[in-house]
Amino acid sequence: MHTSREVVYSSAGGAAASQPLAVRAAISILKQGGSFIDAGIALSAVISVVEPGASHLGGDAFLITHHAGTNENLAFNGSGEAPHAATPSAYADGIPLHGYKSATVPGLVSTWFAAHERYGKLSMQQLLAPAIEYAENGFAATPGFVKRIAGHLAIAPDTEIFKAMGIDPAVKVGEIVIQKDLAQSLRLIAEQGRSAFYQGEIANKLITGSDNWFNSDDLNSHTTRVLDPLAVKYRGATVFGQPPPSQGMILLEELLLCERFDMSSLDEADRIHVGVESKKIGFADRNLTLADPEFLDVNVEKILSKENIDVRSPQIDLNKANNDRTKSQEGSDTTYFLVVDSEGNAVSWIQSVFHGFGSSWVIPGTGIVLNNRLTGFSLHPQSPNIIAPGKRPAHTLNAWTATRADGSLYLVGGTPGANIQVQTNLQLILNVIDLKMNVQEAVEAPRWQHLSIAGQSSLEELGDGVLEIEERVSTPVIDALKAKGHDVQVIGPWAHGSSVQLLEVLDNGTYAFGSDPRCDGIAEGI
Repeated sequence: MHTSREVVYSSAGGAAASQPLAVRAAISILKQGGSFIDAGIALSAVISVVEPGASHLGGDAFLITHHAGTNENLAFNGSGEAPHAATPSAYADGIPLHGYKSATVPGLVSTWFAAHERYGKLSMQQLLAPAIEYAENGFAATPGFVKRIAGHLAIAPDTEIFKAMGIDPAVKVGEIVIQKDLAQSLRLIAEQGRSAFYQGEIANKLITGSDNWFNSDDLNSHTTRVLDPLAVKYRGATVFGQPPPSQGMILLEELLLCERFDMSSLDEADRIHVGVESKKIGFADRNLTLADPEFLDVNVEKILSKENIDVRSPQIDLNKANNDRTKSQEGSDTTYFLVVDSEGNAVSWIQSVFHGFGSSWVIPGTGIVLNNRLTGFSLHPQSPNIIAPGKRPAHTLNAWTATRADGSLYLVGGTPGANIQVQTNLQLILNVIDLKMNVQEAVEAPRWQHLSIAGQSSLEELGDGVLEIEERVSTPVIDALKAKGHDVQVIGPWAHGSSVQLLEVLDNGTYAFGSDPRCDGIAEGI
């Protein structure tokens, strides 16, 4: 398969992300002797400065780490809780898309420190220095940066968010963007640590700026959960995914269903069909069960059990699409990246403010954009995901890794894209493991995405699914899918709603990186 980019090879580590400045910050940290987590924190912070529409200090993060020395794999759940005032009665008119009442407690900064405590080597001052530099002295606006602002203004014409960030909403490509308030916030965190955000000056500005909608207890009680990841075997590899409240279980269920088919020998139409049908089953199980496990038992073991897969897999008819109404919401803005160091330690990292520019609200005087992740809750009284104070919403963010039979690192990958994430990640794994593509081929291969329309509640059924497929897929394949009953809509050749970064550790130990041309990002090795 011809690709528009070459695979990036390295024997000493590297990084891949959607923004070159962020990748170069990570590489710089690695060259200074920093760990994979040190480089990840530096990258995360720079991304928040240069891609503020997708992720920010007021958002969330989910990580899966692999430690080569011990073969330990951990899942960091850096999502935030609903504040004390967030009850169903407080949202009689629905959860708003924008404003501080659409936000959970931010979890990203807490996740920096939780991961750094375990695996960090360099000081936080060193790690945040590149982000402070770009915020204080500026960076050149990219086409993607300008496009995000224009897209947001088309939905929400109010320019107050950009004034609060110190950004000219009419900024042009190549003009320098400076964010003084954000630079000061990063400097406070670098100097004072986690407490600057959750107990200190930034916390006080969030509390007073939100008219005490958030209070000190909300912020003081926040923690980053560090857990064992979910894991399933797929054709000899072990794939690790995020536990609830992330929807990472969907990816693993999809894989278990696909393993019941000889995916490598199926023709393209049948292979896409099995993937789509697996997605539908995964989302159906999600909507019945997914919630914050500290509020409700989420029986993931049952969903991933052989007994459930035995029942579910025969529901996939190779000749016919299941067109029962689906129940999911699509679309969001997110950042995914990965880092691996020379020792083989790696992190699969995803962070987000949910929708573009999150809540469209900035913590006064800080330059920090707040998420709108509360919109991930349900208001349906029978939903396991109903909103409640202190509860974390069911979460689209998920990152994944895979190891070989001996426990050594094999694959690291992920993508933005809300509900599209678990669909894209399935296709990546199939491309590498079943179809034997190299990482860049796997990243650039034409993709599909199954979309549906849903209401505020995850139990509402408002529309049937549409299968969007990039037009590089041949007409005979499209026709075959239509004949199976799929409502196929052809989209642009590179219009799929995800942007992948992918790493494979080759048999000889060399790192092979792939980066998606659907975004501005790059992969870089050292």
